[in-house]
Amino acid sequence: MICAVAKNNGIGYQNKLLWNLKGDMKHFVQTTRGHTVVMGQKTYEGLFVKPLPNRKNIVLTLDKNFQAPGCEIFYSLEDFLAAYKNAAEEIFIIGGASIYKQFISLAEKLYLTLVDDTPLADVFFPDFSAFKIFSEGETQEENGVKYKFVEFVRN
Repeated sequence: MICAVAKNNGIGYQNKLLWNLKGDMKHFVQTTRGHTVVMGQKTYEGLFVKPLPNRKNIVLTLDKNFQAPGCEIFYSLEDFLAAYKNAAEEIFIIGGASIYKQFISLAEKLYLTLVDDTPLADVFFPDFSAFKIFSEGETQEENGVKYKFVEFVRN
């Protein structure tokens, strides 16, 4: 899983990211490039570039009429898991909140940008207390907001 998370676990407001941090976006692109990314329909619809380039894009949706050219679509978590249960590659869950909640118990590693901020949010990252810090980057600051990249692994 990869996500930018506020001190209160906020990750979005009105279907938009809480921050515009170029360093975080660069980190996201570098970390997920060449990998499979899994997202919900709302996250897909909120992307500026569809599908995300240089990645295999998978969209989970309940809408049987939903179309996403260039993406693989699954209509249930079970169908996705059945298709990818033997995948040897690292697969990144990129949101949104309901997708994170569905996958948190299955995740082995979290790539979180921990943001020292508590903006107004209406969607939140699930509790990740079952994980411990594996590596932690230096604190950075952009647009008056401090953040750092932290990798977590399951306890």
